[in-house]
Amino acid sequence: MSLVPDTHDSQAIVAADPAASGQRRSIQRFFDGLLLIVVLLVLWQLVYWQSEVAITGPIETAKTAIALLGSENFWRNALASGRAFGLSLVISSAGGVAVGLALGAHRFSGAVATPILTALYTVPKVTLYPMVLLIFGLGISAKVAFGVMHGIIPVIIFTMDAVRNVNPVWLKTARVLKLSPHQTAVRILVPAVTPEIVTGLRIGFSLTLLGVIIGEMFASQQGLGFMIMNGMNVHNVGSLTAVVMLLLLFALASSSVLLAIERSLRPAADAAPRPA
Repeated sequence: MSLVPDTHDSQAIVAADPAASGQRRSIQRFFDGLLLIVVLLVLWQLVYWQSEVAITGPIETAKTAIALLGSENFWRNALASGRAFGLSLVISSAGGVAVGLALGAHRFSGAVATPILTALYTVPKVTLYPMVLLIFGLGISAKVAFGVMHGIIPVIIFTMDAVRNVNPVWLKTARVLKLSPHQTAVRILVPAVTPEIVTGLRIGFSLTLLGVIIGEMFASQQGLGFMIMNGMNVHNVGSLTAVVMLLLLFALASSSVLLAIERSLRPAADAAPRPA
């Protein structure tokens, strides 16, 4: 009798136990993320050794970031960025989902709008910023507009594709089962399109933040983008690198939360074709 466990038996046990399989994937993702962080920190340190005048090291940047978090000036600028980002995100998300649902429901309009949206998405938005300033002027309105320009298009595209890709068999099944429009929407359409919409919102979140920060860098007297540009002008490398690091940490944490929500919604989408 062999005392060595059979590999096929072990795989069968893991496959038969979804909880164990999910836990194993979570542990694997944790160690993969930890390894990625270590690699990035090593690369960061190597870049710092090669060009000390352009960037600060990880340890020094962390100390500067902690000092910034205790600074009233930082929180005043962070509040200005947060206000503009919040408004931009609400407009991008609500407007993008509404327009995407309308275009997805009307296939001809969606087919006409798809190449236009794709072309607009590829246009470098920085080239349009002078026009944004002429229309909206200096202040929060220009930053909000620039953030919306970055974030709304991917939300529209993902929402539109989610509606257009709903399996027609599911809708036919709903009609055969004589489900009401409300039941069809709740049991089939919402679970089917929600994961893709969340994906669009996750991408729109990051691009909206990018648009607001870029807007603050070009024409603003407050905000985290202004702090980055001011650090470049006065060659305050420590402050510049620390603000960029804090922004990256915020973006990564927010994207991770949205990604976890998206993954949790996938089983609901898989269960959509069974409306009984």
